[in-house]
Amino acid sequence: MSAKQNSRKSKWALDFNVSKNADIPSPAGYNPTALVNQTEIVRDQRLVIKKSWDLALGPLKQIPMNLFIMYMSGNSISIFPIMMVGMMLIRPIKAMFTTQVTSKMAEGAQGTGQRIVYILGNLANVGLALYKCHSMGLLPTHASDWLAFVEPQTRLEYYGGGISFI
Repeated sequence: MSAKQNSRKSKWALDFNVSKNADIPSPAGYNPTALVNQTEIVRDQRLVIKKSWDLALGPLKQIPMNLFIMYMSGNSISIFPIMMVGMMLIRPIKAMFTTQVTSKMAEGAQGTGQRIVYILGNLANVGLALYKCHSMGLLPTHASDWLAFVEPQTRLEYYGGGISFI
């Protein structure tokens, strides 16, 4: 039966049941006794440091995108700007609470600096969200917002249709 199977096999067929390791030579330049090269270890450490800095600088890279979204959403109080401000406020706060989880990779001499940059970037994003809330009029910033006997601030100008009405 084995003679019939051998006649059916092509010359490129591999039989993994038979061990022929002694017949196959090692590839050119292969040295089985060679150790890991020290430059590869240094290269790997540099890669880890680079990736951890990319993670730490992530919130700072979000600032231009958030500024563009703030500009495009406008100052009107509707569902889209409210959701945008809510997400701009919630995401950095959640990220600051999970700083220990995200900074596991940032161990070593630069770990504290990376954590500080990460937290400052998230604080900057929270500041942008609070600025947007202020420009929409959602933050209580005047005395009339807190006290009933103080008159609300009067507007100096009213805009309508691109024309200033004084």
